[in-house]
Amino acid sequence: MTTEATLPSTSVSPTARQVWTRARGVVLAAVILLAAAVVIAVIRSGAEHGRLDPRSADTDGSRAVAELLDDRGVSTRLVTTLDEASAAAGPDTTLLVAVPDLLTDAQQSRLRAVTEASDGRTVLVAPGPPSVSTLAPGVTADAALSLDSTLTPRCELSAARRAGSADTGGVRYHVVSGAADTCYPEDGLPTLVRVPAAEGDGDTVVLGAPDILYNSSLDEQGNASLALQLLGSRPHVVWYLPSLADDSAPDSGSRSFFDLLPSGWLWGTLQLFFAGALAALWRARRLGPLVPEKLPVAIRASETVEGRARLYRKAGARDRAAAALRSTTRTRLAPLVGVPVSRAHTPEALLPALSAHLRSDGQPLHALLFGPPPSDDTALIALTDQLDALEREVRRS
Repeated sequence: MTTEATLPSTSVSPTARQVWTRARGVVLAAVILLAAAVVIAVIRSGAEHGRLDPRSADTDGSRAVAELLDDRGVSTRLVTTLDEASAAAGPDTTLLVAVPDLLTDAQQSRLRAVTEASDGRTVLVAPGPPSVSTLAPGVTADAALSLDSTLTPRCELSAARRAGSADTGGVRYHVVSGAADTCYPEDGLPTLVRVPAAEGDGDTVVLGAPDILYNSSLDEQGNASLALQLLGSRPHVVWYLPSLADDSAPDSGSRSFFDLLPSGWLWGTLQLFFAGALAALWRARRLGPLVPEKLPVAIRASETVEGRARLYRKAGARDRAAAALRSTTRTRLAPLVGVPVSRAHTPEALLPALSAHLRSDGQPLHALLFGPPPSDDTALIALTDQLDALEREVRRS
């Protein structure tokens, strides 16, 4: 009887083609998500380009206001740092702060000290709770926004009365100072406040919404009239667009990535985490014990064997095929040589009984029944023939 020689182990690691076939769906989904994110970012960046910039002709830009001011002899100068804004403040200047909430606490305090002593006008565009109480003492922002965009003046401020209705609806304010002018109220709270300086001719104007400065809405209602009167009371306008890159912020160089994220990112992340956990529990739940069912059609054993063999061959799993063949052969041989089936897969029990039954050396039998997997399909076929021959010999002896 011939037995196969010791064969090296066979690797069943997936090939590059198999890895690509399995992962291409995930890769395609990731590419689609990335492309969608890029498109959305481009669209949004285009929509926000030049917002409240006096040089921008976009719908949210303010170039039209700057040109109208220039026609009336009022110059407009754009600055992006606190140092430039502080240096330009003066009695003949209107300092417009486009996005006050971007300023840090230290920047707000410094800007307030400069504007208070400048004797000029300061216009704050839609300041919220982070900045309004510092830049305009005695004024605080209400938590609820105005429901209406277009409002009527309902005050004695001459600029508001001449302009009439305007799109000032936005942030509403609580005012403590009795000397302040409160205009364009909604539910009793004004959306435009003028606070005169304690000394001199300077004042601070708090504007609840930026709509009257946009190119797209300048020709609506009394927006143009109100904007020109608020910004044209002095011969010069300094248009301050705060920037996160301003070196005047004491903590600008030490801000981490998390400092730049919106305040609600933590709650949003927690919600996603809990949603993912619930989805995992839902998909992983057990519906009960497995219930065996009869097959709808009878399948011949030979077809099952052939199907499994094709799967093994497609996966290159010669080690699994050889292990199945050897295990089945050992199970059938054990009762024939007086070994319990429970010990059929123990070499110390099966091999001595087979050697005594066949009166042969146990070494070839060990390599045949417990040896390494074959290295190729030819060796696997040879192993199958040798196992069949061994079983026939045991049955005849």
